[in-house]
Amino acid sequence: MRDVYFIGVDSGTQSTKVSLINQRGEILLSAGQPLRPMQSRQAGWVEHPEDDLWDSMRAALQKLMASFQGDPADIKGIGLCSIRCCRVFLKQDGSLAAPVMSWMDVRAYVPYEDDPAIGYTGSTSGYLTFRLTGELRDTIANSYQGQFPVDMLTWKWTEDPDVLAAFRIPRAKLLDMGLPGEILGHVSAAAAAETGLPAGLPVVATANDKAVEALGSGLIEPQVALLSLGTYITSMVAGDRNLPDTNTFFTNLACIPYRYLYESTGIRGGMWHISWFKSLLGEEFEQKARAAGRSVEELLEAEAAQVPAGCEGLLTVPDWLAPATQLHKKGVMIGFDQRHTRGHMYRSIMEAIALRMKTNLDGLAQDIGAVPAKLIVCGGGSNSPLFMQIVADVFGLPAVRNQINGAAALGAAICVAVATGVYPDFARAVGAMVHQRDEFRPDPSNHRMYTAVNAGVYRELAAMLEGTLKQIHRVYEAAHR
Repeated sequence: MRDVYFIGVDSGTQSTKVSLINQRGEILLSAGQPLRPMQSRQAGWVEHPEDDLWDSMRAALQKLMASFQGDPADIKGIGLCSIRCCRVFLKQDGSLAAPVMSWMDVRAYVPYEDDPAIGYTGSTSGYLTFRLTGELRDTIANSYQGQFPVDMLTWKWTEDPDVLAAFRIPRAKLLDMGLPGEILGHVSAAAAAETGLPAGLPVVATANDKAVEALGSGLIEPQVALLSLGTYITSMVAGDRNLPDTNTFFTNLACIPYRYLYESTGIRGGMWHISWFKSLLGEEFEQKARAAGRSVEELLEAEAAQVPAGCEGLLTVPDWLAPATQLHKKGVMIGFDQRHTRGHMYRSIMEAIALRMKTNLDGLAQDIGAVPAKLIVCGGGSNSPLFMQIVADVFGLPAVRNQINGAAALGAAICVAVATGVYPDFARAVGAMVHQRDEFRPDPSNHRMYTAVNAGVYRELAAMLEGTLKQIHRVYEAAHR
């Protein structure tokens, strides 16, 4: 079979990454473009400046197409995966009526306030689809429940007048919706000129970013869980029915029509906790790493690998990024003594992420009555062998990582492969395009240590610190009035 290609777009919070992927799931080319820093015009507002999401995607696509030396006719389509939980307001002509609200913006979760200047409201993927095609269409699987009136059973906008009234969004201001793996439109001549894409290229619906990442990680089987290590860390299990009104997880629309993902509570800020710590070490440590012919990550990992499981009593609570409704929450490191080094601190943050997510996944598994037998780990953190081993030891499960750990672009490419008939269904596309790289098996003694630490103190540590953190917040708030 002659190679064909799919473009997978991963439009994230910090950058846009695009990849050219063939029908075997091999990345042939990649390009990226950072986003600009967020802006905050008022407390609680977190916005993408100007037209940054489109500017970033356009620049990344220009780079990709400039390096492509093949026949554009062999590119079958582009799959667009973009950040969930944001809110976009468009004018009647499809241009932005206001800066895009980030998922961290408190206004993204409040009922809609109508404004004659607003022609439509939707998600980031709906806006970016419009910029590529001129069509006001989107995937229903990125219209996050709780923000838009989605019927979780029919995968359409609800027809319940009471629900519509509660959201207060006029039906005429909602975009037309498609399902993951459907063609939403075709690249317009104007978008082709701006991006370098072939005019007329199919633009394919995907889902919300976590669901697309799950598909690109191969999460379609029962008794398998996914740990997604991103700016927001969460764990997921595939399901076949909507389960509303749960305490330890929520039901998310999957990137396969009429399938679901059960998603645990997570860690805000996610892997930024680790990059924050690296940034504290400064230029001197970077110079030390360069002199040793290693990266900062490799040098820190070598130091942390010498630290025993449990970090000799040093525990971290990974709450550096507090929700807007719980501003008293703070990150904590507790248990220092003279033995502790930066290696201990680095490892302690890794252990904190694994321990918090073990508790969260345990709650999910108990509620759905299914205990996973394997854990897929995706995201940049999975590049660390030490982190992978810590995850395996904490969870007591085989932890596997795939050949491609930037799974959102691959998931978007899988959607294109199905939409354009290269594969007849998602299962066969996943089987052909997702490939396991390696597996880390738990060390029994380390697992016993982590289980004891979690049950004995860590699981309750954040709750035990709650009163103190609230009091600290009250004192500082009063001091700054």
